[in-house]
Amino acid sequence: MTQNMTGKDLTHTELVAENQALRARMAYMLEQAERNHSIMMRHQAFDLEIVGAASFPELIGTIFRTLPIISELDSVTLSLMDEDSDIHFVMQKLGVDFDEFPGLLFATDVEQLGFDLGDRTAGSPPPKPVLGMYDAARHAAQFPDPSQRLQSIALVPLLRNKRIIGSLNLGSRDPSRFTPSLGTDFIEHMASIIAICLENVISNEMLKYIGLTDSLTGVYNRRYIDRRLLEEISRARRQNYQISFMYIDIDHFKRVNDTVGHQGGDEVLREVANRIKAELRLSDALARFGGEEFVVLLIDADLEAAMFVAERIRAGIEASLIELSHGLKVSITASLGVASLACTVDGSPEETALELIAHADEALYQAKEGGRNRVVRYVPQ
Repeated sequence: MTQNMTGKDLTHTELVAENQALRARMAYMLEQAERNHSIMMRHQAFDLEIVGAASFPELIGTIFRTLPIISELDSVTLSLMDEDSDIHFVMQKLGVDFDEFPGLLFATDVEQLGFDLGDRTAGSPPPKPVLGMYDAARHAAQFPDPSQRLQSIALVPLLRNKRIIGSLNLGSRDPSRFTPSLGTDFIEHMASIIAICLENVISNEMLKYIGLTDSLTGVYNRRYIDRRLLEEISRARRQNYQISFMYIDIDHFKRVNDTVGHQGGDEVLREVANRIKAELRLSDALARFGGEEFVVLLIDADLEAAMFVAERIRAGIEASLIELSHGLKVSITASLGVASLACTVDGSPEETALELIAHADEALYQAKEGGRNRVVRYVPQ
């Protein structure tokens, strides 16, 4: 009797233990399901956010700000293919501050991305993600900050129509986070969304740059300078600094066209633009207003500083003959009008911009009337 009761008790104990184990497993599975659902929802929100990014800085900023948090990563960097440095150049021209994005990297050759490229002939399959232990000798280019002490990494190709446009680089201090046996469907899907967004945003930024650039000289056009001037007037008022504006006109340019033809005239315009640009800071803006007229917007520069720069520009244009492609050399001079805007001036940015341009134009008129090849400042009557 005693033995039978003990057997029943053991069976009951085993059932209770099994039941508890099942409950624990179910609770764990529910917890994992909830966690996976939460992760999925966060990534869906991330996808929507980057799809809605309207500019390159907004997209890059979202990736670097959000992805490490929702994916619990210690490092996220982005390598972009930029063989001729076109992307870097255009984004810089559009005002992107690369210091804000230390994780944004540029590669001039696809081999710098760290993938096993195998057979690179037409029709060969695109590279697969690289997952494994972090090796400073092999991965320092993708993760340039050694202080992150990474243990495992994933290099995920960014592909558009089987073409590699870059790499999404993920790093973790957990050595088991990325292993060669880990499934890659999820990170490949994420990389495909990022690749689409990058291609679209970069294409839009390129078109924006083209729309704001003079096709002949490569400097900005009037549309850009009109927009930039409004921005800088508002910023100068907030931050309490002065801006200056100069009008530049090539002297007797009609004679140049009549003498060397329009092709020669175009070469002169390009060289004059280069000589003006050589005297400016990166923060300044040069634009061609049309014909032989250029304008310069000087940031954080009072009238005296602007006059100094203007005189250097005038001397630089006059300094040496411009050699044309068919061997002829021409002597060129320019007249400049300079005006400055105090940050305390009243009026809307639109009204103020028109007034500043008009003042520089009036000073230019005086320079031309006074004999050309000179710099004149605007003096209020």
